[in-house]
Amino acid sequence: QVQLVESGGGLVQAGGSLRLSCAASGSIFRLNTMGWYRQVLGEQRELVAAITSDGDTNYADSVKGRFAISRDNAKNTVYLQMNSLKPEDTAVYYCSCVVPLLYGKYTYWGQGTQVTVSS
Repeated sequence: QVQLVESGGGLVQAGGSLRLSCAASGSIFRLNTMGWYRQVLGEQRELVAAITSDGDTNYADSVKGRFAISRDNAKNTVYLQMNSLKPEDTAVYYCSCVVPLLYGKYTYWGQGTQVTVSS
């Protein structure tokens, strides 16, 4: 069982910055791919950024150059630094943890943290 606890969401003006944190427990953190997703009410959850156990990253086109994902394996924590925020970044942001299994993989989710960007 993996537990993910997000923090760092809030209200910010357009052009501002926020840093989200996700603390993980219950698994071998350094082996897992971690990610951040976001969801607007009534829409599908979408990938924002992900980072593998090797440190490889990928980003949604809409956030490239503005957001940065990083991980601290010693603290079992993944971060999402969000700069130059836009109103369209407003969403609930979810942390994810992909745990490799003997046959396949399983994704755990955090409870979500609200990010609101005012214009």
